[in-house]
Amino acid sequence: MARALVTGSTSGLGLEFAWQLAGTGHDLVLVSRAEDRLHAVAAQIRDVHDCDVEVLPADLSVREELERVAIRLTDPVDRIELLVNNAGYGLRGGFLEIGIEDHERQMDTLMRAVLVLSHAAARTMVQRRVGAILNVSSLAGYTAAGPYAASKSWVTVFTESLAMELKGTGVTATALLPGFVQTEFHERAAMRMDGLPRITWLKAPYVVEQALRDTAKGTVLSIPSVKYRTAGEMSRIAPRPIVRALTSPSWYGRLQARAVHASRRRASRRNLRAPWQRDTES
Repeated sequence: MARALVTGSTSGLGLEFAWQLAGTGHDLVLVSRAEDRLHAVAAQIRDVHDCDVEVLPADLSVREELERVAIRLTDPVDRIELLVNNAGYGLRGGFLEIGIEDHERQMDTLMRAVLVLSHAAARTMVQRRVGAILNVSSLAGYTAAGPYAASKSWVTVFTESLAMELKGTGVTATALLPGFVQTEFHERAAMRMDGLPRITWLKAPYVVEQALRDTAKGTVLSIPSVKYRTAGEMSRIAPRPIVRALTSPSWYGRLQARAVHASRRRASRRNLRAPWQRDTES
């Protein structure tokens, strides 16, 4: 049975990757810094699926803990055939509003961990001439929306370069570039996103299913849904002044304002309803 290692596997897309991979017959190595939650997720998956689930607690922003995960990827006996670099998180606030230590910790997770783990996995997989690396990037990498977007741009370009270097080795590299996905990501970063139209959101199961299909085919860039493939292509070829005007950090401030306004409008409509209607909903 093939074994997959998934980072950031206790929430969001990482959790969905874990469940779908277990459902398709993969043994798992689950990596997360939330150790209690990691064991809980592993137990739940074991109860549902007949697979081996190994837990590896690690904070990927800490070099020593990252190295433990890299060593696990090189194990010659319990071999990893699929690496999913998913761990990541957002920070709320402008670049100058956030302490540099927080920025560095985020970059270590979003970029350095991807670099180190991809290197360890690729070298081992090439020796066996089989394997796949799936790096979770974002369409934000085509924008000018701050350090997070810049890190995702790096992940995309790095994965494209790695895919070319691995060509003909039996090992593939794929970057997943989703748009807005319904997960805990924005909530954990204290970001209000309810100002966005409902049509802009994708569901995590769909995104993960598409990503795994593209990885199996050796597709280099996996962009789920036609609307986001179109948006991604437009962002990629649009003049940079336009991209900066539409997607710079000030865009997020406008989105937050829209979210607050939408929330107040809903509250206002609710208060205009009859008392028995409000009681029914509460």
